[in-house]
Amino acid sequence: MTLPDTATNPAGADHTFQVDLRGLVDLLSHHLYSSPRVYLRELLQNAVDALTARHGIEPDAPADAFGIRMYADGSVVRVEDDGVGLTETDVHTFLATIGRSSKRAERIAEQRGDFIGQFGIGLLSCFLVADEIHVVSRSARTPDAPAVEWRGRGDGSYTIRALPVSARPRPGTTVTLTPRADAAEWTRPAKVHALARHFGALLRHPVTFDDGTGGPGASVNPEPAPWARTYPTPGTRSRALAAYGEEVFGFTPLDTIDLDLPAVGLKGIACVLPEAVPAGRRHGHRVHVKGMLLSEQAEEILPEWAFFVRCVVDAESLRPTASRESLYEDDTLAAVRDALAERLRAWIARAAASDPDLLTRFLQAHHLAVKSLAVHDNEIMRMLLPWLPFETTDGHTTLDAFARAHRTVLVTSSVEEFRQVAAIASAAGLGVVNGGYTYDRELVHRLPEIRPEVSVADLDPATLTAHLDPVDRETELAATAYLALAREALAVFDCDVALRTFQPASAPALLMDSREARHERTRSQLAREQDGGLWGDILGALRQEAPRAQLILNQLNPLVRTAVAIDAPELARTSAEALYGQAALLSRRPLRPSESSLINRSFLDLLAHALRKDS
Repeated sequence: MTLPDTATNPAGADHTFQVDLRGLVDLLSHHLYSSPRVYLRELLQNAVDALTARHGIEPDAPADAFGIRMYADGSVVRVEDDGVGLTETDVHTFLATIGRSSKRAERIAEQRGDFIGQFGIGLLSCFLVADEIHVVSRSARTPDAPAVEWRGRGDGSYTIRALPVSARPRPGTTVTLTPRADAAEWTRPAKVHALARHFGALLRHPVTFDDGTGGPGASVNPEPAPWARTYPTPGTRSRALAAYGEEVFGFTPLDTIDLDLPAVGLKGIACVLPEAVPAGRRHGHRVHVKGMLLSEQAEEILPEWAFFVRCVVDAESLRPTASRESLYEDDTLAAVRDALAERLRAWIARAAASDPDLLTRFLQAHHLAVKSLAVHDNEIMRMLLPWLPFETTDGHTTLDAFARAHRTVLVTSSVEEFRQVAAIASAAGLGVVNGGYTYDRELVHRLPEIRPEVSVADLDPATLTAHLDPVDRETELAATAYLALAREALAVFDCDVALRTFQPASAPALLMDSREARHERTRSQLAREQDGGLWGDILGALRQEAPRAQLILNQLNPLVRTAVAIDAPELARTSAEALYGQAALLSRRPLRPSESSLINRSFLDLLAHALRKDS
């Protein structure tokens, strides 16, 4: 754009923007459209909208009376339609004015919802593969108007001339492109045919393709969408939909779910993935608008929790963005998303009520998705909570089976806490569920809503230690000296030491130490180190009585019985450190540097002691 000369343009005068068409095309190719291949989609879209307008003025014409013909032989690409066509005035108004669309013209404003494109920039995409666009059109609205030819060039210039009726005997439009050499990848006959199938396989108007070899034209969309066809039996239909899902997505669906929202003209299917996907990973869905493929990666059509399906849908009322490669976020899309979510909930409900085998296979693969849904959906929670698998002291089992075996269900707050206590709790007959995974603790606490006879409580260390039997007084007195040395050795970890008996006897020690307790002790240590400063005052204000860790030694274990009888102080301390380190390793929690150092040191000290003894 050039600045005006103020000598010839006095201050306050109106000026017109100058547009660099090459720069605009470059902007479109790099920032609006994802690939040059969209040129064919835009040509198809314009042809479909022209046919829609033609049916608007000739409503009694058969649905297949007007069609689209495509031709590509390597030297040209041509798209011809029997649509409404353009007069010379229309060409000046719409083809030569960037951003103005005939679909937004006042005379058809009330019908614009019937059209795919409404932005008036689609034809520019042809400059991604050609330097010139050649259009010949004849209007169906003004039958006696001559045909008109428009040639637009990439430098922003264009020419228009009227043609005799013989140049275009019937109404409609033909767009011809002569590809540039660098666009050969996108304009070869096989590629053009593949792109036409890709974008237009579900179009409702007949589309044919001719590769210039003299054979009959091939149909681009020989059949309607698979969900719109008639099948002899429900089983045949299910198999056909599954086969289509496999063709589109590359996997055999666990099941297919019909999607039908008449209010917005949406039809399609959701294919249930046969295997689990990472939590939170959202798959793109294949969305068509009025038969034209809009996007293969439309995430916004379903809620986040529905990552166990991939959808193919065709809708009438969803609005595409200017690039026509994603959906415009508006109230309609939000309503569609909510309605499709209800369809998925209904499918889960049907499987739970009538197909337990399918439900079991589904939950084995997608229990995390269902758990995320159950947290926020009371109906799904009541329906499926008993079926959901959890990690428990009885192994991986459903909550329903676990509740039948344990009327009191204890739940841990973290995975490491569960791993610390699982073996001992199981031996003691306690029913403990691992609540450390996403959603699990919250869901387990809701079990009494559907199983009133079951009580649920968070696992308290005191609950577990109450099931550990005390040793007799004589044994306790004999171990007093060892326990004192052990407490002294482990004081650096704020760890107390006790002697009990519990199963399994193969477990020498149990370390009771929650994450919250460790954090509180760390904060208390920082407060002591920062005593007197502002940071120390802040930490001091937050400080609570830090709960101590507890190392519980198992008197039933032969190694522990040998350790408590040690009368050499240094060896006793080393053995206590080794037992602490082994219990910390069994908890599978991250080790602090001081704990790693203690494990290494105690191992080397015990090894050195053994070597000295042998020598």
